[in-house]
Amino acid sequence: MTRGRMEAFTDGVIAIIITIMVLELKIPHGSDLPALRSMLPKIGSYVMSFIMLGIYWNNHHHLMHAVRHVDGRVLWANLHLLFWLSLYPVVMAWAGDSHLASLPVAAWGMVQLMSGVAYFILVRTLLAVHEKDSVLAAAIGRDFKGKISVALYAAAVALSFVHPAIAIVIYVVVMVTWLIPDPRIERRLER
Repeated sequence: MTRGRMEAFTDGVIAIIITIMVLELKIPHGSDLPALRSMLPKIGSYVMSFIMLGIYWNNHHHLMHAVRHVDGRVLWANLHLLFWLSLYPVVMAWAGDSHLASLPVAAWGMVQLMSGVAYFILVRTLLAVHEKDSVLAAAIGRDFKGKISVALYAAAVALSFVHPAIAIVIYVVVMVTWLIPDPRIERRLER
């Protein structure tokens, strides 16, 4: 089975998720700065969620370039990832509407954590259907960034009950580490 259909489906689902997220943003009630200021938590959660979805889309795209074929296990692992990504609009809206209260920020982090776990499972499933010396296996290596991201998300979920701002800082740190797609894949493909 080729990767093209899975890639196209993933692109479509992520585009729909982003569309749903932007529809959650409402027009400010008023034409002054205080009206806009009250929307800042919602706008902030939207921007972060948009960037995170963009990161998943971008890294998924790069990952798929190192893949030669997929099987049913990979398709299910990809659907598992898409399930968690599809929850971004709900937790993003809840976190923003609650002005970044502890429980909604923890729920947002839980979705990010489970998305990270799902991406990790997708990578492991792809590695299982490729040879040990494949371009994909060489590019992924020990996947330190994937493992540390999941650990940071887990810590952030717990810390959101201490203070939501701590969790948000951790979410931003993970986001920044993934902004640039993994250069190992590009280097391997160039060879």
